[in-house]
Amino acid sequence: MLDANLQDQLRALLERLTQPVQLVASLDERPASREMRELLEEIAGLSDRITARFDGTDARRPSFSVSRAGHDMGVRFAAIPMGHEFTSLVLALLQAGGHPPKVEGEVVELIRSLGADAGDLVFETYMSLTCHNCPDVVQALNLMAVLNPRVRHVAIDGALFQAEVEARRVMAVPTVFLNGQPFSSGRMELADILAKVDTGAAARGAAKLAAKEAFDMLIVGGGPAGAAAAVYAARKGIRTGVVAERFGGQTLDTLGIENFISVPETTGQKFAAALETQVRSYGVDIMNQQRVLGIEPAEKPGGEITLKLAGGAALRSRSVVLATGARWRNVNVPGEQEYKNKGVAYCPHCDGPLFKGKRVAVIGGGNSGVEAAIDLAGVVEHVTLVEFADQLKADAVLVAKLKSLPNVAVHTNAQTTEITGDGSKVTGLVYKDRASGEEHRVALAGVFVQIGLVPNTEWLRGTVALSRHGEIVVDERGATSVPGVFAAGDATTVPYKQIIIASGEGSKAALSAFDHLIRSPLAAADQAATAVRHGALAA
Repeated sequence: MLDANLQDQLRALLERLTQPVQLVASLDERPASREMRELLEEIAGLSDRITARFDGTDARRPSFSVSRAGHDMGVRFAAIPMGHEFTSLVLALLQAGGHPPKVEGEVVELIRSLGADAGDLVFETYMSLTCHNCPDVVQALNLMAVLNPRVRHVAIDGALFQAEVEARRVMAVPTVFLNGQPFSSGRMELADILAKVDTGAAARGAAKLAAKEAFDMLIVGGGPAGAAAAVYAARKGIRTGVVAERFGGQTLDTLGIENFISVPETTGQKFAAALETQVRSYGVDIMNQQRVLGIEPAEKPGGEITLKLAGGAALRSRSVVLATGARWRNVNVPGEQEYKNKGVAYCPHCDGPLFKGKRVAVIGGGNSGVEAAIDLAGVVEHVTLVEFADQLKADAVLVAKLKSLPNVAVHTNAQTTEITGDGSKVTGLVYKDRASGEEHRVALAGVFVQIGLVPNTEWLRGTVALSRHGEIVVDERGATSVPGVFAAGDATTVPYKQIIIASGEGSKAALSAFDHLIRSPLAAADQAATAVRHGALAA
């Protein structure tokens, strides 16, 4: 199953094992079991520290466990972890084999303390191999199971166990159950999971943030604009911090990137990881999984600006760059919120496999909508595309491809008015012909919304000037209506929402913010103290 190049790469990685690893598979007669046996035999043949057995007794078949020999580490894959989950398998092998995880010591200790009072934590994650958000959840829970014998985790391929998916009404991935009860749906990182299972984590985190000294520049948002701003600020030798809900921003939801100049092709996950690596290399204080609720302007020129965080803490800085990005736009019709993750989805790559053999709809006729319909047509029984305008807005080559597919129906000049359901899942969609006024009902199992983006700026209303579309109004230097506050990226009025444009605008905003700092009326003594503390400011 692994080509020669992949085998060579994996063989080199497995040289890092310091402890023997055992793979134990529970198989049946399905073709997937034969594929799993083949994969495990290949992996075992790449390292003399790995052995594979095929006499497992787990009821969920096919599946296999990954453990250090002589230990039961509670890591299991009810999947053939290729695609996006191959990295999850490799990390599980390395961590079970003694290779240290890349997490802070205090996080390791927190993980090891889980369950001491409440008992065992048994996690089940339903994922798809095409989901680029699922590996974060799978890898975090696997790590917890490796480090703590009271934690167990199984990653389940929803396409391989469709009966379970139907019975548990899983209609979005990743979906996690804890001790048999729904725990979460959607992308989560290790810190998010720990915050949910350790109720004291939030308070400890807020206290730690509140104790931080004031920054010279704080960037709100960890996407391309925020990362670029952080790099340019840190290179000036000033105290720089990034506060973000999730570092990487929208790039984490992007499957492929092929238009970032000098990088012919990469994935959103790799791009986001590279952003974080570069930012951290400059010693920037990254405060991840933190949501900003409000901003208080400085009371006097050159004074400190205050950011209020959702956890109750406050951060202070002499300048701020807002790079909060955007999110998927809702269609805002009855049924959308009620059936979100119950048939209403926003990522065809992630959730498409859950609708294999079913009928679905795509709302939106731009590039993202048409691309989604094309992708889904190869998985589902039928796709209905609904577009409000009188013609599709996607590129001609995409429209031609779409129209060549036999299992796609396109309705233009059509206004979606309702998403219907039976109380637990989506059952259909209602749209109105805008020319005739006639209403149409389509029986469906899922609806994918692809109608563009909306800026993440609601929390800024009444503080900085916003356009009628909710975008932050900026001038040619990235300055907002509030002194000392600058902005960049998809949240601003700058046209063309592209990664490379956001990166450039982030750099410009940081340079403008730095220019603001050196021209602010900070006392000479304070300037000298800042220079001593952070090093001479680079020109």
